[in-house]
Amino acid sequence: MIESTYTLIMDFIKAIPLGITLSFLIGPVFFVLLETGATKGARAAIVLDLGVIFADIVFIAIAFLGSYKLLEQLTHHPALYALGGMIMLVYGLITIIKKPTKESLENKTELEIPKNNYLGLFVKGFLLNFINIGVLAFWLAMVVIFTPKLDLKVNRIIAFFSGIIIGYFLVDLAKIFLAKQFKSKMTHKRVVKIRRIIGIVLVIGGIYLINEGFSDEKSFNTTIEHIQKIEKE
Repeated sequence: MIESTYTLIMDFIKAIPLGITLSFLIGPVFFVLLETGATKGARAAIVLDLGVIFADIVFIAIAFLGSYKLLEQLTHHPALYALGGMIMLVYGLITIIKKPTKESLENKTELEIPKNNYLGLFVKGFLLNFINIGVLAFWLAMVVIFTPKLDLKVNRIIAFFSGIIIGYFLVDLAKIFLAKQFKSKMTHKRVVKIRRIIGIVLVIGGIYLINEGFSDEKSFNTTIEHIQKIEKE
């Protein structure tokens, strides 16, 4: 029991730096959060951010439940990392190529919600994140890459992804309380540069994982055969 608790704590702690890193992904939610913090106050922005995080939790659950059978069958096959690497590579290329428009930086959103309407702010945060299919693709990559390392044990998976969410939320809190300073420094040029750096890191990570998956040709062929068996069942 002690060892199990220790493992869960270590899974949680190891995931926090990843959550902190992910919090710097530049997207529409980033600017809506800054805008809300600067104009409506910290409490309103925190509620909005909780809606965003709830959408992430829903995406993680969808990604895990949707791929569980395949993950269960292929946990010990290195080629599984190639799948996660491919998703990450594509996501990274999109991040590099797709430039945010100046309109998105100015946050010209049609949905204006009073700062004391906490339910409306929560729903707005949820929808802003949930309608972005790229977020689901990203969490699918995270699930494919990390859950096999957690032996597909639900308690370890919950601990690990909770660590990611907590790390993400802690940095979001810092953004909220420093909203005015953040917002004034996020020029269009800087945003494009940050997105490119993040995209390059994702591409490098994706290539590394693909290489790991394909490096053992025998293992890769075994994995393909295993996938074909699963499809026939």
